[in-house]
Amino acid sequence: MSHPTTHTSSNGQSLSLGVIFLTIFIDLLGFTIIFPLFPAILDHYLTVEGTGGILGWILARIDQFAELAGSHANYRAVLFGGVLGSLYAFLQFIFAPIWGGLSDRIGRRRVLLITVTGTTLSYVLWFFSGSFLLFIVARLVGGAFAGNLSVATAAVADVTSRENRAKGMGIVGVAFGLGFLFGPAIGSIASFHDLSKSHPSLTQFGVNPFSLPALLSFGFSLVNLIWIWRRFRESLNPADRSSETVRIRHPLHELIHAEAGPARRTNWLYFIFTLAFSGMEFSLPFLAAERFGYQPTDMFKIFVFLGLVLILTQGGIVRRAVPRFGEKPVLLNGLFMVCLGIALIGLAGSNPWFYAGLAAIGIGAGLTNPTVSSLVSLYSPPTHQGRMLGIFRSLGSLARGIGPLIACLAYWWLGGTITYLAVAAVVIAPWLMTLHLPKPEK
Repeated sequence: MSHPTTHTSSNGQSLSLGVIFLTIFIDLLGFTIIFPLFPAILDHYLTVEGTGGILGWILARIDQFAELAGSHANYRAVLFGGVLGSLYAFLQFIFAPIWGGLSDRIGRRRVLLITVTGTTLSYVLWFFSGSFLLFIVARLVGGAFAGNLSVATAAVADVTSRENRAKGMGIVGVAFGLGFLFGPAIGSIASFHDLSKSHPSLTQFGVNPFSLPALLSFGFSLVNLIWIWRRFRESLNPADRSSETVRIRHPLHELIHAEAGPARRTNWLYFIFTLAFSGMEFSLPFLAAERFGYQPTDMFKIFVFLGLVLILTQGGIVRRAVPRFGEKPVLLNGLFMVCLGIALIGLAGSNPWFYAGLAAIGIGAGLTNPTVSSLVSLYSPPTHQGRMLGIFRSLGSLARGIGPLIACLAYWWLGGTITYLAVAAVVIAPWLMTLHLPKPEK
């Protein structure tokens, strides 16, 4: 039975935001736990299966790409991880508006239960993925159901007033930051214990060296599912439910045919920003290793530093800045800081300047992400929150799918300095688009 949460109940709002926070955090924890494992996954399946089948086909395409772009010492492992990450992101891109639109019709709680169940099953497949094909299937299933982040974001819009929308989206940003911070760390620690060696009899069922991270992801997702079932009250008011039939369409089709206005424009500027930001983020280890001789342990320090700055910004500065200055001015300053930070990193010749650039990027991204999602929500009618925020999350997934590939190609062809200055120049486009956005009605 549904129990709509009203905006007038502060206790209900706090409970719902707390559940949504943990839902997103646990979801991201299970998703990011695989990030540090990509190189070892490639080595494992190459040893087990050789270069035949779908793995051999993927590696052949990677080799062809490397010939065009110019080889790099670890290009196979890096691009293999990029391909798998892009595969997951493209599935999110396709399914985010579908789940978002469906939640506008049948409610957030039911869709979250469906999608988290699917995510949990994807980790079961990963646990038993003795073959590379089954591993790919697990990633496909996981990516399809991971579009539920748009539903959780829409639920934040349901339980926050228009005046506090950016604060609510800041909580979403903190959950994202913590998930990306702790997920890779847990994955690295879990990779030290190989269940296929400690329990060799289980290998006949497909248990592999990465089954423990899969088991942990399954556990997180199962806790998430139980948490939603027990504590998440339906956040969508019955009066705001959409009566439109949910149609499975290409997300770009949805955006192109959406009503012209500031919501659509904000989605486009977010796409351009995420395209640039994800390209910078993915190529950052190349620049750090080439320019400063960073090892993998140093890379971890970089992303922890960036994650902490993001969390502090989204959890503290945004909550105070938006009520005082408004979403649009905060977004403009955030985009400016990201542009400045990327340019600083591109020109940095020493560690202090490198970390100054990272700090500027962290502050800028921390200001940008919650305010841009808040603006999309504020510009959208209540009956289309899930659909428009689904398009929003979907475009972010598309950008994260193609941004790293474009950035790596540019990096190998043009070098780090020119690539990063070019990426900084790209961020100017969403800054200019923001200038023409109207002040949202509160």
